[in-house]
Amino acid sequence: MLSGTPIVFVVDDDISVRESLEALIRFAGWQPETFASAQEFLSHPPVPVPNCLVLDVSLPGLNGLDLQKRIASDRTDMPIIFITGYGDVPTTVRAMKAGAVEFLTKPFSDDALLDAIRNAIEKSGNAIGRAAEIQVLVDRYEMLSRREREVMALVTTGLLNKQVAFDLGISEITVKAHRGRVMRKMQAGSLVDLAAMAAKLRLSKGP
Repeated sequence: MLSGTPIVFVVDDDISVRESLEALIRFAGWQPETFASAQEFLSHPPVPVPNCLVLDVSLPGLNGLDLQKRIASDRTDMPIIFITGYGDVPTTVRAMKAGAVEFLTKPFSDDALLDAIRNAIEKSGNAIGRAAEIQVLVDRYEMLSRREREVMALVTTGLLNKQVAFDLGISEITVKAHRGRVMRKMQAGSLVDLAAMAAKLRLSKGP
């Protein structure tokens, strides 16, 4: 696999479907990874590149909807495209409500699938980018002392230094010093930047 090449996972128990999708995906420039069952797919670890899952609804053992539920929490950057030969409204609704990005009924055109994969890969890349950005902020936030976290939580709600000082029972000069260290450690160019970082970290008042 080329480093950074988006990966398209395919789970379908029909070998002819797997082989044809593998060829189509590879021709489109992505890296295909095919599996005959949900259990086989679950043995593959998450990947750090944009990716998506082309998933058959009807599978032996763990079916597609059950697999979707199983990976919902730990593979949030993996959009799912369902494919099925037996589409029905209740199944489609359940899959889409659970976060599927597309539901295609066989036979579908190559273009329909490729468009769905292209959109899913873009969505995955955006999710990975956001997660990386948050991780950077978390790493910086963990460098703050308890008092600096308290000051950050309060100043980003719009309180003045003197109000923060009153709330924490410290001097205004001390608040200014803590605030300056917070700005440096978080690499915030302005209080507006710091407030945006706090919002992304979902800070509440207090450490």
